[in-house]
Amino acid sequence: MKLDFYKYQGAGNDFVLVDNRNAHYDIFSPDTVARICNRHFGVGADGLMLLQAKAGYDFEMIYYNADGRPGSMCGNGGRCIVAFAHDLKLIPNETNFLAVDGPHYAKISEDGERISLKMIEVAQVNRDGEAYVLNTGSPHYVLLTKDLQQKDVYHDGYAIRNNKTYKQEGINVNFVEDFGDHYFVRTFERGVEDETYACGTGVTAVAMAMAIEKGLTGNISTPIRVLGGNLNIRFHFDGQRFSDVFLEGPAKFVFRGEVEL
Repeated sequence: MKLDFYKYQGAGNDFVLVDNRNAHYDIFSPDTVARICNRHFGVGADGLMLLQAKAGYDFEMIYYNADGRPGSMCGNGGRCIVAFAHDLKLIPNETNFLAVDGPHYAKISEDGERISLKMIEVAQVNRDGEAYVLNTGSPHYVLLTKDLQQKDVYHDGYAIRNNKTYKQEGINVNFVEDFGDHYFVRTFERGVEDETYACGTGVTAVAMAMAIEKGLTGNISTPIRVLGGNLNIRFHFDGQRFSDVFLEGPAKFVFRGEVEL
């Protein structure tokens, strides 16, 4: 059986997308997804998504990690599937869709260069030593560091993700350096089990953690640089809850193809 797919990327976070509105493809096995996402023997991607029909919504986003297992919310994946839905002429410049963590609203800029995706509200932020731990649709560990460009993110991120606290459920590990006018972020992602060029829920978690770190409240906009480009997070923080949370950045079509399942 051949699988028709589309490849998209958001700030270097890349995904295989499948139009499954006709339910032609059943739920994929972990081995099949992992093979498709493999960068040496498959298409190569950080994850795979099915765009499916869903009553009451424009579509439903079904997300698989690169290791083949069903994933939690992926922010950059969410922006990419919105671009995909728009290219399919399924939606205009605004949409409401369903993901694993609930409903999401998104809007595409007039020039088509930027997609703003509304994320879940967050009220609980914990500490693990010097790090912040919070869930922005996926669980994240956020740690301030220096000389991040030189850091061995794979080694250090792998160690944290697999320590006795997080090994069973896994956690995404975000290292962040403060440059004053922006933050630089590098992320080790569970499910990919490696560093990725960007992580949407991760930079969202970083922006929230840094607002707490600096004692900021009110309407906050946070520019963030990742290996794959630039993203922006904006939200309102009243000192207890983060609301009206938006992840903003590019989402681009890369190519279309077919692969034998």
